[in-house]
Amino acid sequence: MQDYLMIGTILKPQGIHGECKIKPYAADLDFFREWKTLYLCDRDVFSPLPCRVTRIHDGFVYAVLGECASADDAELLRGRDLFVDRAHAAQPGENETLIADLIGCHAVTADGRDLGILTDVLQHATVDTWVFRSSRGEWMAPALLEAFPQVDAAGRRITVNEDRLREVAVFED
Repeated sequence: MQDYLMIGTILKPQGIHGECKIKPYAADLDFFREWKTLYLCDRDVFSPLPCRVTRIHDGFVYAVLGECASADDAELLRGRDLFVDRAHAAQPGENETLIADLIGCHAVTADGRDLGILTDVLQHATVDTWVFRSSRGEWMAPALLEAFPQVDAAGRRITVNEDRLREVAVFED
């Protein structure tokens, strides 16, 4: 399991006083108010960055990060991903799993046949779409309990109901 979880991307400076506009990936934006330290990653080294949220508006988080005191300071952070350490991240509820813990899990049939590795989770609708890579190419399916009845993130295994999967999955030609 990863020690750090990506929770947002710095989009741009906002104003002239060092504030940054952040595209959040956290399910609950109010957690940003609790996180006083976020992290930047350079070559697998995570460096702490003080964070002071100034406001949350229209689905974006606005914050002063580190020692940013001007738009020029904030500009240096444009495009960087922000992380939180797992100890301070929101803990998943019952029957919930963090996306970071799902990535890399193998989709397997009831008889143990490997159908591919989960490489991405798309969140553009009410139901997430899981994207897998296999030896036959990429395929995707909605994350439905009927199609994926068992998820064992610790064991890196997602059990697939093949009959239901045939009904809902889209396979690369």
